[in-house]
This record gives sequence, C-alpha cells and structure tokens, in this order.
Amino acid sequence: MNIGIIGAGSIACKMAATVKAVGENLYAIASRSQQKADKFASDHGVQKAYGSYEQLASDPAVDLVYIATPHSEHYANIMMCLEHGRNVICEKSFTMTSDEARKAFAYAESHGLLLTEAIWTRYLPTRAIVDSYVQRIGELRMLTANLAYDIWNVPRICRADLGGGALRDVGVYTLNFMAMHFGVDFSSFESTAAIKDGVDIQCQAAFSYPDGKIAQLFSGTQCLSDRRGMIYGTKGFVEVDNINEPEAIMLYDNSRTLIEQAAIPKSLTGFEFELESSLKAIREHRTECPEMPHGESILMMEIMDAMRERWACSVKP
Repeated sequence: MNIGIIGAGSIACKMAATVKAVGENLYAIASRSQQKADKFASDHGVQKAYGSYEQLASDPAVDLVYIATPHSEHYANIMMCLEHGRNVICEKSFTMTSDEARKAFAYAESHGLLLTEAIWTRYLPTRAIVDSYVQRIGELRMLTANLAYDIWNVPRICRADLGGGALRDVGVYTLNFMAMHFGVDFSSFESTAAIKDGVDIQCQAAFSYPDGKIAQLFSGTQCLSDRRGMIYGTKGFVEVDNINEPEAIMLYDNSRTLIEQAAIPKSLTGFEFELESSLKAIREHRTECPEMPHGESILMMEIMDAMRERWACSVKP
C-alpha cells in the first residue's frame, strides 16, 4: 500500500523507517514547508513531497495517512484526510477532547474508513506477556505507573496552543497501562496537577474500583522517573521496566522471589505492530483496529477531559 505521512518531525522519521522495514511503499510526505518536505523525502527515499497537508490528503494514490503533528492539529488533520477518503492512523494523544474523538470516529465509521490511534503500547507484543503474568498473581489489588522525562523546554510540551503538557504527551501511557491491565470499570478517581501558563508540568491521578482495587498514576515533564509499572495481586506481583516500551517484565511470588523474567521480543522499530494492524484492517475493510478500538480511545480522552476539569483548568487551552 501507499503510505503518506503528515508532519516531518522526529517521530515521522521513525515511521518512515518502519514503512521501509516492513516492505510497504513510502509514497508521500507533507510538511507546511516545501523545503522541509523535500529534505525529508531525500533523506528517507519518499516518492512525493508536498508543501501542504491538503496536497497529500487529496492525492488519490494515498492508501493510509500517518499523522505526526502536534496534538492541537490532530482533529483538523484527521478530518481533512477522512473527508478526502483517506484511511488514517493518528499519533497519541488522539485529539484535544473526547468530543473531537467521537466526531472523528463517527465520520470514519459512516464512510467505511479506517481510523485508529497510534499509541504503540497497545499494539506491542509485550502487552500479551504482561497479561499472561497478571493471570498468575491471584486477585488483583493495586497498580502503580509513572512516566516522566526532562522535556519541558520542547515547544510541543510547554506551549498550550500546541496542546502541550504532561498528560497528553506521557500521562496517556500511564492511563493506557492501567486500562490494559486493570480494566476501566473504576468507580471514582481524583487528580491534581502543577500548572504553568495553562499547561500541566506534572500530574497524578488515583482511581478506585468497585471491588476494592486501586491505581495510582504519575506523569511529568521536568524530571526523569524510573518509568515503572507495578501490578500487585494476592499471590505475587508483576514489574514492568519502562511502561512506554517494556525493556524487562518480571514475575514475583509472595515472598518477593523472582520466579520468571520474560524474553522481550525483538522488533524493527516498535512501530511496525500498529502499522501492520492498520494495514490488515484496511485489507479486511474494517474501520478500527482490535488493539485500540474506537471506544477505548474515546474513553481515554474522556478520562483526560475529566482530569483537566478537576484541575480547574479548561479542556481547551
């Protein structure tokens, strides 16, 4: 299939390498700058270079568009591509609000187009490994997850007009870690954040479940964290080193003895799994990927909307 990429930043470079590695056709790149698009095309061997996003979206040869623009641009970029009849895989966080997500998915479904969120942890094979370990630790009781990087000076992080903040950029991974391994049938939650110029520097949320389970999530942009995810049960616990891209997964018993450590599957870039799932869905005429159903993306956005409401700041910076 012919793959097009909108946005020519570092994450787009990673997807370009992925497309090449899996043997699909890296057909087009679009940037707001023709010069930047031309350089990207030259660097990555792309057939077409467009100096506007709409030029790529309107090219009938494009089968799938990968959107790698700032959060604030996602909804407009998604709708532009869908309205031109293009299938879309869009980077996380999917949109700025849950309302935007619902509208985009409704349009894609009504027009028979694939639309999915490119949150790679949902597609990585390590997800199944963690789940298999979780099944061996008895009744689940507690979960913790954290993800923080020293990235505050990056414009897409510190600028409200670009949809910045810890929650949308890294907190979304902690939410998805909880959702994948603890479920989403929580009964209540609380959340706080440190806000600067309308953008969350760091935030935390505590979730309570009807059966007594609790989950605590942390994310930040001004310090490094250990990126760990911990899942505790009545018969042991599971430790995930780096919830963003698991580097080690360990299973412990109730005496804190390591009883098994998983072999982490090798990957090309890590992006191949979301790409292959999207291409498979298109070939099978499906509008969503099973790893990240539309309903789950909407729910993640609804939780983030609710978290920002608890911070007493607008969901639209």
